[in-house]
Amino acid sequence: MPTVAEQLRQAREAQKLTIQHVAETTKIRTDYLGALEEGKYDAFPAAVYVRGFVRTYSTLLKLDVPGVMAALEAELGRDKRFSETVSLQQRRGVLDFVMLQLSKLDWRKGLIAAGGALVLIVAFCWYLIWHHYRSSDPLRDLKPGVYQSTQSLSGETLPLPPPKR
Repeated sequence: MPTVAEQLRQAREAQKLTIQHVAETTKIRTDYLGALEEGKYDAFPAAVYVRGFVRTYSTLLKLDVPGVMAALEAELGRDKRFSETVSLQQRRGVLDFVMLQLSKLDWRKGLIAAGGALVLIVAFCWYLIWHHYRSSDPLRDLKPGVYQSTQSLSGETLPLPPPKR
């Protein structure tokens, strides 16, 4: 039985597709496609990339995806680097919980709610400032006035209308 790499290469050549055409269609880099067709899975940072790329590639080539994936799991099981599974039962902290809740947030609704809250805060601050200035006495800092008698003034300081002739 041919390996996954041989199945992918033979199916691509049978359909007369180039690596560049497959790369444009699947958005998988050409060096990764070449590594898949050569069976060099060490070129990938993790097994999840190999699995995803093989699934995408075999779907494009109209291969038996479950059969190819089963063969891939058997090949990856032989490689110690890819056979190890990461435990998902790690201890989670507060930051993990917050990030999970933020990932569930609908950002459009969240932005609308945040904008509404901002408008309410600005309106409340404006009301407090307006209420403060309205209730404060504008003459509070005015010093007491000194009374000056007007008897000493002769009225010469007031403008008089011109005499009539």
